[in-house]
Amino acid sequence: MCTVTVIPGRSGFRLAMNRDESLTRVTGLPPVVRTVDAVRVLHPSEPGGGTWISVNDRGCAFALVNWYAITATPPAGAVSRGQVALALRALDSSDAAGGTLASLPLEGLPPFRVLGVFPADRRIVEWRWNLQDLEAVEHPWRPGQWSSSGFDEPGAQRERRRDFEAALAGTRSPDAAWLDRLHASHGPVRGPYSTCMHRSDAATVSFTAVEVDPHRVSMRHAAGPPCCTPASEPLELPLEGGRKPASGTPQFQGLA
Repeated sequence: MCTVTVIPGRSGFRLAMNRDESLTRVTGLPPVVRTVDAVRVLHPSEPGGGTWISVNDRGCAFALVNWYAITATPPAGAVSRGQVALALRALDSSDAAGGTLASLPLEGLPPFRVLGVFPADRRIVEWRWNLQDLEAVEHPWRPGQWSSSGFDEPGAQRERRRDFEAALAGTRSPDAAWLDRLHASHGPVRGPYSTCMHRSDAATVSFTAVEVDPHRVSMRHAAGPPCCTPASEPLELPLEGGRKPASGTPQFQGLA
């Protein structure tokens, strides 16, 4: 159960993610800087080591959501989906990400969707695993939202998208504060369908915001519902190596 929003710009992007979980689940750990294969990465983590969102110093971000619309289940002893995001966190292209996903033991993984954002190529790619096939879907370089819900996935997607589109229609330049407000919102009412989700047995348990521009990457994190939990000061890394997003135009002054 999660909501991911991506706002691409002319030379970078913003991404925000609400993580929705059972209230009995162990609390995740806040983001730290790690080095993986000489690439510096930022991500929070499960106490057991997995993660659900990351960004690296090449400017590439990954976000993992469950796929409840697929009701089939893998054999007993399924591997945690958090290992998928760990395997991707240091990669710098959609080709590398697709190859890595195809090499994983997917047959032991429950259904998932993982989103990759690659600003150097202006690509947003979603990989979907349904227990039989791994499908790659490319999305346009424009604002988008992806969400999941174990309560009522079609209903939650419909209501959250309605709020997202209404908020987007009301601004010419969706900045970080706009994205924070969207992910703290309770439309249509505070409950299982709102972007900041609240139920008696589950809720939005954290919020993570990523920003990539031509010079740096950053991550902010709130270890609780964003409607009432302030985000941390950002962790930042300089953008390093590889192909950098094209500079020369202001960030997020309208959308490309």
